[in-house]
Amino acid sequence: MLRSPNKETDKMSKTNESNQFSHENITQIIAHKAMAPFQVLVVIMCFILNMNDGIDVMVVSYTGSEILDEWGLTKAMQGYIYSAGLAGMTLGCLFVAPIADRIGRRKLFIYAVAVEAVAMILSSMVTDYYQLLVLRLFAGLGIGGLLPTMAAIAAEFSNNYRRDLSVGFVQAGYPIGAIFMGFFTAWAVPEFGWRFSYLAAGLISAAMLVMVIFFMPESIEYLLIRQPKNALQKVNKILRRIGYDEIDQLPKITVSEPASVKTLFNKEYKFSTIRLWIGIFFGFMTLYTLISWVPSIATDAGMPFKMATYVGTALNVGAFIGSTGIGWLAAKFKLRKLIFTFFIIAFAIMVAYGNLPLSNALMFIITFLIGIFVQGGFNGFWPATTRVYAPEVRTTGIGWATGAGRFGAIVGPAIFGILSDMQLSISTLFIIFSIPLVVAGLAVYNIPSKNLR
Repeated sequence: MLRSPNKETDKMSKTNESNQFSHENITQIIAHKAMAPFQVLVVIMCFILNMNDGIDVMVVSYTGSEILDEWGLTKAMQGYIYSAGLAGMTLGCLFVAPIADRIGRRKLFIYAVAVEAVAMILSSMVTDYYQLLVLRLFAGLGIGGLLPTMAAIAAEFSNNYRRDLSVGFVQAGYPIGAIFMGFFTAWAVPEFGWRFSYLAAGLISAAMLVMVIFFMPESIEYLLIRQPKNALQKVNKILRRIGYDEIDQLPKITVSEPASVKTLFNKEYKFSTIRLWIGIFFGFMTLYTLISWVPSIATDAGMPFKMATYVGTALNVGAFIGSTGIGWLAAKFKLRKLIFTFFIIAFAIMVAYGNLPLSNALMFIITFLIGIFVQGGFNGFWPATTRVYAPEVRTTGIGWATGAGRFGAIVGPAIFGILSDMQLSISTLFIIFSIPLVVAGLAVYNIPSKNLR
């Protein structure tokens, strides 16, 4: 019998007859109890994994100008390198992440991180443009599988009050990884060449794989709903770690078909799914264009390589603050209104960026603000998505929302490169790529899910 340590959850347990209890009893106890150190540790591990993804995605942005010079690429071809990784991430979100609802979050982590590590290490050995394109696709496949799964497991190990903050904090790991890679490449590329950065990123991914194998637990939600082999022992191990007594048996469940994309369009989810997909598509279009091109824009403006890299770092410092901040604010304000407000402010800042005469100092400041409001607002989608979808469909829902949205991430950097080759001014380009933020804000503001009210 599950026993709870406080009066509120004691009452919940007493409502069960004799030794009968349900999945809802257990998860509700976790939802209302203060988070134990073990739960915080799981969220921190997801944060570290997302840092690793930031390293592996941003390395191509920071080394893009060096690759262009070595192989004599056009801006459009440089954009295709960015888009190859994003295409892999899209496929990973659509077809890899949903597997976690079937095989478990932990196994998915292991497979995805392994693919990511191998692809990054091999990228340090490439000798031509097309080899790098293929390996960026595979690296993206692993990253795409990880991103929705991290959001799901962070939500499932958090209580109700801290859930949005936990998911937002995990997303904030990405810009921290990007900042680390920015400083690293600023030192390493002039000394050892761009390939050394890919080797270092691959070795870090290998270290993340070791962390997952030895320390990452399975989601208690998954264990209770799917009840794989040894589920009772694994559930009890987690319950002990968060301060509860063991249970005698698993709750009885009604076996249902595994979640599929069809589930996302049933009566409960359909209109929320459509708006999430639209919002994430347009948010990704602008976000990944900025992430991919800001360092190159600074280089083209006459900045030395090291200083241009630090402009990208300013973007990611802002992103860390914005991503953590929106998760913290979500406990006090309505999440839909927060995301909408962030995007409207970001729209105004991007228009200003494209139309003001910028000194180096002003470029750093405005880029920092873009990071706060563009990526901070965008990362509000992840706690929103974990709220919209129930645990049994959560990684499928997040994966498909992210995957559908990532088509915006694919086309954004490529279109920016093509328009740059057509000699459009930076002012015009920034106005064009600020408009999708308004569309994204309106889409999320109108999500009808009762869990976002």
